[in-house]
Amino acid sequence: MWLILAFLSAAFAAMSTVLAKLGEKDIDSTFATFLRTGVVLVFSWAIVLITGTVSQIGQIEKSSWLFLILSGLATGGSWLCYFRALQLGNAGPVAAVDKTSTVLTVILAFIIFDEEVKPVRILAIVLMLAGALLVAYGGKAKTTDGRKPIKRQWILYAVLSAVFAALTSILAKLGIKNIDSNLATAIRTVVVLLMSGIMIPIKNRGKKLALPKGKQALTLVLSGVATGGSWLCYFNALQTGQASVVVPVDKLSIVLIAVFSRVFLKEKLSAYSVSGLAAVTVGTLLMLI
Repeated sequence: MWLILAFLSAAFAAMSTVLAKLGEKDIDSTFATFLRTGVVLVFSWAIVLITGTVSQIGQIEKSSWLFLILSGLATGGSWLCYFRALQLGNAGPVAAVDKTSTVLTVILAFIIFDEEVKPVRILAIVLMLAGALLVAYGGKAKTTDGRKPIKRQWILYAVLSAVFAALTSILAKLGIKNIDSNLATAIRTVVVLLMSGIMIPIKNRGKKLALPKGKQALTLVLSGVATGGSWLCYFNALQTGQASVVVPVDKLSIVLIAVFSRVFLKEKLSAYSVSGLAAVTVGTLLMLI
C-alpha cells in the first residue's frame, strides 16, 4: 500500500508544480507560497478532523515535536527556494535539480535508519543523479516568455531546495514515529505557514503585494490542494515504508513534470532531457528491486 501512496504522491507533486508555475506569474514567490500553504493547512486539518486523530496531539513526545518542527522549517526553506527557482527558470530543469535531493536522502537513510545497501541501489542512485543533471542542463533553457534566465540564478535556489528537501524527509521520518501521518503533516504545515508569513515582510520591505485574480487565483488554490494530496500520500508512505524507496519513487514526479510542462507550458525537451528522464525512470525502478 505504501508503494501506491508513493506513486500517488509523485503524481500530485507534478500537478502542484505545473499549477504553481501557471499561478505565480507577476506575484511574489514568497507570498504565493504563503497563500498555497494556507490552502494546504485547511486541507490537511480537515483530513485530521475527519479521521479523528486530532486527539493524539497530547500524546506526542517532546522529541517528536522537535523533529516535526525542524522538518517543517526545512520544508519551508525548500518551498521558498523551489518556487523562487520556478519563477526564474523552466519547470522541467528546476524540478530536475530539486530532485537530486533523492541522492542525499537515500544516503542518509542508509546511515540513520540502517536500511539495506544493495549494489543495484547504488547503480540506481547514479542513474537518477545523472538523469536529473541531463534534464537540468540538456539544452538552452529559456523562460516561458522567451527570455533567458539571468545568469541561471534559478540553479542556486534549486540546489538549496534540494538540500532542504533531503533534510525534510529524514527529519519527518524521525518525527512521525508512533504518530498518525496525517496529523504530523498538519502540524508541519502550521510551521511552514508561519515561516513563509514571517519571510514576506522581510523580503518585500513594505512593498505592495499583487493579489492573484481569476484563473491565476484558481490555479494557486488547485496547486495547494495538489500539494496537500502529495504530502498526505508521501508522509503516510514514509511512515510505513522504506525511506530509501519511498523518496526515489516520489521523485519520479520529475518525469510527469516534464510531460505536463511540455503539454501545458509549451516547454520543449531536448534529446539530452529525454535521455535524462529515461535514466531517472530506470534508476527509480531499480530502487524497487
